[in-house]
Amino acid sequence: MEFAELIKTAKVENVQLSCPGLPPIKGTLCITSHHLLLSSQPGGNGEQGTVELWLLIRNVDAVEKRIASSLGTITLKCKDLKVLQLEIPGMEECLNIASSTEALSSVDSVMMMYPFFYRPQSMKLKDGWQLYPLQHYYQQIASETSAWRLSCINGDFTICSSYPPAVIVPATVDDKVLQKAARFRQGGRFPVLSYYHKKNGTVMLRSSQPLIGPNRKSCQEDELLLSAVLDGGERGFIIDTRSAQAAKQARMMGGGTEPKSSYPRWKKLHRPLERGRPLQESFIKLVEACNDTSLSMDRWLSKLEGSKWLAHVKAALSTACLAAQCMEREEACILVHGAEGTDTTLLVTALAQVILDPDCRTLTGFQGLLEREWIEAGHPFHFRCAHSAYSHARLKQEAPIFLLFLDCVWQLGRQFPFSLQFNEHLLLVLFEHTYASCYGTFLCNSEKERCLCEVKEKTHSLWSWLNQPSELKKHLNPLYTYNALVIWPSVEPQSLQLWQGLFLRWIRSSQYLDEAWAEIQRLVTSCEDAPEESAGRTLCHSQPDAAYPLTITGTTNEG
Repeated sequence: MEFAELIKTAKVENVQLSCPGLPPIKGTLCITSHHLLLSSQPGGNGEQGTVELWLLIRNVDAVEKRIASSLGTITLKCKDLKVLQLEIPGMEECLNIASSTEALSSVDSVMMMYPFFYRPQSMKLKDGWQLYPLQHYYQQIASETSAWRLSCINGDFTICSSYPPAVIVPATVDDKVLQKAARFRQGGRFPVLSYYHKKNGTVMLRSSQPLIGPNRKSCQEDELLLSAVLDGGERGFIIDTRSAQAAKQARMMGGGTEPKSSYPRWKKLHRPLERGRPLQESFIKLVEACNDTSLSMDRWLSKLEGSKWLAHVKAALSTACLAAQCMEREEACILVHGAEGTDTTLLVTALAQVILDPDCRTLTGFQGLLEREWIEAGHPFHFRCAHSAYSHARLKQEAPIFLLFLDCVWQLGRQFPFSLQFNEHLLLVLFEHTYASCYGTFLCNSEKERCLCEVKEKTHSLWSWLNQPSELKKHLNPLYTYNALVIWPSVEPQSLQLWQGLFLRWIRSSQYLDEAWAEIQRLVTSCEDAPEESAGRTLCHSQPDAAYPLTITGTTNEG
């Protein structure tokens, strides 16, 4: 397929761009294989026009068109939730631009996406891909205990297509046992180490559901693998992210959950978390409510509650706190799984680590956590982030699981404004790049697919760009102070808030919040530069819910 075949009209003059909060701009609209570009009309003294819009077409979630006589209007609803309107002279031109945009935004071939064509001069292709290897994380564990080993049993992805080549497993369990245990778990996702709690030596494992089935099958190797995690008379907890009824129904379809008779030292705790269609529909309802600025207070609160989004945030944080409590207070090892083990399982294991481990709350540690617990662990980003909240396409495998994780981390940052080294801006950037990016970090559904597509050889890493000094400072929290303690969030309804910086970022101006945040940054910097003068002074201990305004004007194509 050639991109040129999809572009029916490449250039249109006198197009007017409108978006909330900014005056309309008129100029020349160009459509390329991956971008929509609008250059404003040049000035009367021969000045060149300014590029006012540089939109990655992959970011377009829905295209709506309206024709009135000789003027057509196209509304572009984007995956990052912004809404743009283009007024195009000429019915044919309008229909062609709409058709071309829809076709280009629907290209599903990974290797035809923009990261494979993006070549910034300031970066090298190999930079950033080896910043957070699992081997480095294993060495940290090995320095504390010899109870675990790094197995390369999945080096060719034949044991589990969604696991990385190397996994951390009990040292006393050989690869033959792992191979047989993998056959007993859905998709081959046998229990592997997710997190080692240095404070007391407990561990968190993750896997998929056991294939018990209606005939109540068992697997000695799987039982041996889990018993190897527990010392002596220790007991562990299995946190199942499905209800007891759902787990029982799964048994009739070949799945199930661990029977007490086969796993006597493991106690099951069911904590149902929504995923798939219910979560996607919740996201859609919330965005619809946020975009309706005509709502009265009663209607707004009713729609907010009706979306159930904050209920999902509460459930995710509660389950992560349960996992953290089992390890920190009960000093017990835990296994987390749902059905496939690639969605709510990763949500819980990743959140629990942010709560428990101060290293995961640093900028570098958080990036490593995302690499280890989301990307390498096999979260299917390509499927889950195919569409955002606006698409008219029939829902398939879309679900904003990773967005829910980011929202929960934002809630933690709001409740503990000094404990996270990174700020809201980083979370917003991550949200944007999971849905549409010029970098290859979130491409594909697994490490196996990334290897087949040669993602690490032919695209740039998001981490390489984020860690450039000029970008890095934008993502740092100026109030950060290293906090070695566990951060236990409140999950009471009164404690959870709508993430305005994301859901309202294109709807209301954040000028005054931005100015307040910049002033805090200035004060902190001046205090660091002059510590003697700052003695006795205190800063306001409330972090503003910083939001970032829509910036269309620009000459770069960073996503």
